[in-house]
Formats: sequence, C-alpha cells, structure tokens
Amino acid sequence: MHDPISAGTTVLSAGGQCFTVDADLAQKFQAGDRLVADDRAGLLHIAAAEQRVSISAVDACTAAFEAMDGISDAQIVDFFGRFAHALSDDAIWGAIVAVNNGDVAAARERGRSTTRLAVSETMRKNMIEGLKGWADTPSKRDHVMETIQHDGFRIELVGAALGVVAFVFEGRPNVLADACGVLRGGNTVIFRIGSDALATAREIMQRAVKPALLAAGLPGNAIVLVDSPAHAAGWSLFLDPRLSLAVARGSGPAVDLLGALAQSAGTPVSLHGTGGAWLIASEQTDADAFKFAVQRSLDRKVCNTLNTCCIPRSAAAQLVPLLLEALGAAAKTRHTHFKLHVVDTDADCVPASLYDHEVDIVRAEGIERERQAQTLRHDDLGHEWEWEESPEISLVLVEHLDQAIDLFNQFSPRLVATLLSRDPQEHTRFWQRIRSPFVGDGHTRWVDGQFALGKPELGLSNWANGRLFGRGAILTGDSVYTVRTRYVRE
Repeated sequence: MHDPISAGTTVLSAGGQCFTVDADLAQKFQAGDRLVADDRAGLLHIAAAEQRVSISAVDACTAAFEAMDGISDAQIVDFFGRFAHALSDDAIWGAIVAVNNGDVAAARERGRSTTRLAVSETMRKNMIEGLKGWADTPSKRDHVMETIQHDGFRIELVGAALGVVAFVFEGRPNVLADACGVLRGGNTVIFRIGSDALATAREIMQRAVKPALLAAGLPGNAIVLVDSPAHAAGWSLFLDPRLSLAVARGSGPAVDLLGALAQSAGTPVSLHGTGGAWLIASEQTDADAFKFAVQRSLDRKVCNTLNTCCIPRSAAAQLVPLLLEALGAAAKTRHTHFKLHVVDTDADCVPASLYDHEVDIVRAEGIERERQAQTLRHDDLGHEWEWEESPEISLVLVEHLDQAIDLFNQFSPRLVATLLSRDPQEHTRFWQRIRSPFVGDGHTRWVDGQFALGKPELGLSNWANGRLFGRGAILTGDSVYTVRTRYVRE
C-alpha cells in the first residue's frame, strides 16, 4: 500500500471476515507497508523494511537456483563435506559456542525456553553426522525414475530440482544444517530462524556455511539467511510466490499462520506446529512393556514425546501405578519431579495425596512450586505440555479402545499414536481407525527421520490440517524434487 490508512478502516480477509484498523495500527502504518488480513490472526502489519529484507533474500536465492543447473553433484557433495569439516574445527566451533552463550543468556533473561537453543557437543556431532548423511543420500536430480516403453519410442520420468525452499524455524541452531539438505537435489534454501538463535545462525553462516559454499564452487546465495528478528520478515517471506515449498516448524498458532500465508500465495507447505504423542493401553497391554514405553518416551521434550496417555478403566488398578513409577523414573533421570494432569472425571484414579503434594517444577521462567497433580477439563485433553526439565503429561481413562481412538481423532494434533497391546486384532482396528501419519506399538520417540529412515530430516508434518499429498510426513532432502517427462525416439 502506498497511502496511509485511517482508524476505523474495514479490511476484508480472503475468508470473508471483516477487521477494523485501530488507532495504534493507523499511527504505525507508513507508506509502502503491507497489511494482510488473516481469519485467525487478524490484521498483520508488515513494514516496508521487513519486506525489503525478505524480497532481497528471495531475489538472491532465486538467482542462485538458476545457477545450480551448472553445478555438479560432486560439487554439492563437496559442500557438505566442507561444512561438516568446518563444524569439526575446534576454533570455529568455539566461536559459535561463544555467540550461542550470549543468545542463551539473553533468552533466559526474557524467560524464554533454552532447552533447544543451547548448542552442545551432542548437537555438534549430530549436525556433522547429518551433513555427512546428506552427502551420502542419492539425488533425484536427473535420475530416471520410470520408463514406459512404446513402439519406436520411450517415455522417461526424470527427477529434477524443485526450486527455492523456504524454512521458518524456531530457535534451534542445528536446524540450519537440516535445511541445507535440500541442496542435495539441486535446490536452494532460504530460511528465517527465531530471534533467540539469530546471532548463532549468523555465526554459523559466516564461519562455516558461506566458506563451504564458495570453496565447493556453489553460488554464494544457495543458502540465504533472512537476517531479521521480526516475525513480519517471516510473514513476508512466506507470501512470496517465487517459493517452491514453504516449511514451518515452531509453535502451533505461528505455524498455522505461516502455512495460511504461504498457501494464499499458491505455495505448497510442510507444516509442523503442534506435536505431543499419544500412548494408548488396552486390557491386553503387557505391564513391563507399558512401563518401559512410558519412561522411554519421556527422555526429553520434543514433538514425539509422550503427551497424553489413555488407560482402560478396567486396567487402571494395574497400569496407573506403573504409569506413576515410569513418570518418577523419567523425572529422576533429569533430577527433577514429574507433573501429571488428570481428566477431572477420572481424578480418583491416582492417589489423592498427589493433588496436595507440592514439588519443584522446572519451567522456562525458572523453578516453580506446584502441586504434582492437577485435574484437567475433558476438552483440554489435547493440550501440548511444553516442559523444560520436568516430564509432564495428561491422563484419561477410557471404557474401551475405540473410545481412545475417538479421543485421539478429536483432540490430538494427529501426529504420533501408539498402541500397546498383545492382541493383533486390536492393532488392525487401531491402524484402520486412527487418524495419524505415525503409528506404532512401543515408545513414541521413534518418530524421527534419522532414527526411523536413516536419513536426516527437514521436518515432520502432522495431520492437524489434513493429509499430505503424495508423500510421507517425514520430509527429507531426497523428497524435495519434481518430475520432468522426456520423449526419447528409438
């Protein structure tokens, strides 16, 4: 928009909702700014400066993609090796750690979670292994995927690079290495990382990514960082129609918004904003397997961590004590206490003393003194617990397996579902009825590209917003491609 706006102006969203510009927005809005109406988020103000940052970044990344046609697979593999080598250099890693320490300290001052922000030797090792994994992954680029023979000619379906892939990540420095995976197939990547990790990302780009790109002979802008802490820069990025794929990972509402913006521009998306796995027991559950699965699923908080447990009322006397033991063991490993939320109608299934017993619960804001168990409204059963060090889950009792499946389909983000049962028929019914892309019969933490597929993952997608077209819910570097069709005369 080139003109100012006035308070009281009505703006219509694409979904038909009306929003009114208030006095504060009217005062902030300047010529050249952009105003976007979203049905759930309301009016989004994108300053002209943030638009320039994102547009400039996409300009550079698009030009780099055009140049990738002349880059060999050997050069791309060389880049991954050089990037990994840079991270292996103690001097380079030490500089990254120093900057990251500043990011972590600043985030803690703001009461932000730092469990995924802080770099570590384990993170370093995983990043290096991931980059080597990308190097070893076969590329779909120029790979003949299928041949259809005809009389005198043949038709070939040939893999090809997709284009510019955009990522918006939360404050996790390691995702920069994840995002680079799309280069394996000849694509280019542009990303915005959360403000908590922005300085760390800059340091990784400057000391490891850019030198590796140039030394391998790749375009210097094959990987571009949108260098802005503003959410508006991410909105502007996902509204750019030149993107071939938009990937968002973070909090549920933020990812939903980013996905809606990208889709409004006609860009396909891979979204994962809400996780939290569900573990469902039955009358045929093995007690030892149940206890192991609960504890194994609570080693740390990520999207595939156990969030909600469904136990048959008829087996509660046996399984609920085992659940409490497993929760206690998981918390003890982290030198803290667990937190349990019980659906209010099932409150008496755990000892009454837990509702009065106060313990230290480690939150992003610090240590809070809380009651170890609380009741939960039935309609809040799908709430995802974003815990720091204190394992936290919800518990509900069900009459039968189908009720548990119905609860998952209604309340969960439709990500991970696991059934512990010795009955094959129950597993068949579970597979047929559960609305989840990831279905298992043990612990929930297996849902990971590296662990499950032996491939570094770019992200996971749940089914909260519907099923995915033509691909699985684990997005990997070799799954980002398009298909060309070639006629060959014989």
